Amino acid sequence: MSIVIILIIFFGIAVGVLSYFLIRMILVPKRISSVAELIKQNRMGTAAKAVKAILAKDPRSSAAHYLMGKIYLAENKPELALMEFKTVNAIGQFDMDIPEVEFRKLIANLFERFNQLEEALKEYILLAKTNPNNAEYYYHCSRIFDERGKADVAVKYARKAIELDPRHGKAHFVLGLILYKTKHPIEAKTEFEAAIKHDPSNYDVYYYLGKLLKETNDYTGALLSFERAQKSPNFKIKALVERGGTYMSQGSYENATIELERAIKLSKDEGSTESLYGRYFLAASYEKLKNLDKAIENWEKIYTKKPQFKDVSEKLTQYQEYRTDDYMKDFLTCGKEEFSDLCKQVTTNALNLAIRDTMETANGVDFITVENETEKWLATKKMPKLLRFLRVSEALDESAVRSLLENMKKLSIIRGIIVTSTTFTRTAVEFAENRSVELFHKEQLQEFLKKAHESQQ
Repeated sequence: MSIVIILIIFFGIAVGVLSYFLIRMILVPKRISSVAELIKQNRMGTAAKAVKAILAKDPRSSAAHYLMGKIYLAENKPELALMEFKTVNAIGQFDMDIPEVEFRKLIANLFERFNQLEEALKEYILLAKTNPNNAEYYYHCSRIFDERGKADVAVKYARKAIELDPRHGKAHFVLGLILYKTKHPIEAKTEFEAAIKHDPSNYDVYYYLGKLLKETNDYTGALLSFERAQKSPNFKIKALVERGGTYMSQGSYENATIELERAIKLSKDEGSTESLYGRYFLAASYEKLKNLDKAIENWEKIYTKKPQFKDVSEKLTQYQEYRTDDYMKDFLTCGKEEFSDLCKQVTTNALNLAIRDTMETANGVDFITVENETEKWLATKKMPKLLRFLRVSEALDESAVRSLLENMKKLSIIRGIIVTSTTFTRTAVEFAENRSVELFHKEQLQEFLKKAHESQQ
């Protein structure tokens, strides 16, 4: 009798367990599918409650974690979505409720979004192995390998993507970018042009194509590319700064200031790299245009944001006299005719030289001079000197002395003088020491200007 009871109890338990699993197998998928339907209907609140109820009974339900992740994505909670997807990965069970390809694409995107590039790369490599004929996966692998500094591997994946799909514009762009950074301009240009052909809406390409063209001195092509690159939200300000730099390379400083002013106005962060470089180039353009008030204004704004930026501190020090010395200000900013007249006054009244001829030179003026007549030198044959005035922004190096010596040789003049609004490098001073060239720097020029002014009164 007792055996029969035991068998009945055992049979009852077995039926109960089997019934539980049968009901679960029938009802849980239905509940999962109903949640998926709620997500499609954008009823995220109701869907979330249903999923949490499932997870309360079965914490290891991969499908529930997957759906919870999708809900968090829809609610713009990517951190929580990634946590759910990581749980799915850890469980490692995929079925019809979890499309593996879709899941891996979603989690790869999230890994990359949170700068977990190694994990993102693993997912794209798995996708490429799952579907070796899909160019998109190889493209993503190439892009991430490049970001991780593995250009050689990145090139292989990019070329594989292009082999599978020659019309894959983004793959051409990545390959072109790698070739550009590794100093292969001809091949890079070919890839950039292919990228534009197959994906004309990718305006990022135009920015890098413009940089490449600028570096190869194709300024017209570079300006056009940078103009188109402004349609890219990522490169609009950078493209304007590059257009300004291109105009500067052409010597068109007026156009450069227009582009650079636009870039600065668009920049919302005055401390950003783009804004700082924009102001720096703008100041340099104004300096070339002899508009030192605006040049100094921009250097000062840079200095308030980043005092150590390039040579801004030196520039402000260099032009300190400009703000306190009206004579130096006139020398640096006046027009060509006024500049020539001012240099003549210095030559005659401060250096005591008589001018025999005048010649224009880059950033200055040249005079052929002789000593002024005095009783002491009346019977002496006067030796000519080539006197050069320069108003430049950089310290003069050895090449400036060599240039004067070459002109002296052409004119059969054996003595020379350089007067500059800046300073001379050590190599320039040493080079001039053993040659018949005198060098006068900005402090001495200040004295000459003061003396010339006093003599006019």
